[in-house]
Amino acid sequence: MAEPADASSSMPRREATVSEAKALAHPLRLRILRLCWQGELTNKQLADRLGRDPGTVLYHVRQLIEAGLLEPAPVRTGESGALEKPYRAKARSWWLDDPPNTEFDAALAPIEAVQDELRAAGPDSVRLFLRFAVHLSAEDAAELERGILALVERYVSTDDERAAEPAHGGMIVLHRLAE
Repeated sequence: MAEPADASSSMPRREATVSEAKALAHPLRLRILRLCWQGELTNKQLADRLGRDPGTVLYHVRQLIEAGLLEPAPVRTGESGALEKPYRAKARSWWLDDPPNTEFDAALAPIEAVQDELRAAGPDSVRLFLRFAVHLSAEDAAELERGILALVERYVSTDDERAAEPAHGGMIVLHRLAE
């Protein structure tokens, strides 16, 4: 386990609850969270954006609400005059450490979600692709992790200052290579 983030961090690190780990173990739920971070969306809007059945999306929305990752936003009047019940992500970024009983397929859910997001955004959306392999001691790997996290934290903690700019997503996976 890496060192905890600084207490003043906008992404405080803590252990994931079983409910959070389960909710984050599905790529569709991760995509719902990302979309609801970008703006408050109704179940129908989510289903349309994701190309999924509204009943399926509602099931996943309820899982996220139960885990405390998504919340209902205030009811609003839609374009047709009907009342709409939108949802919003409770946090823009989170940093959950050591999810309990995570299965390997669940650990790959964020990668699947990012693949789906990239497909939806199109090939021109990719700003940087970096893949590397290096030899690192345990101490070097921990130092690299701290450096990456500090850099990302610098932007996450000041994100409100750039709210009018286009939203960008990213993923960094540091892993040991198979022998």
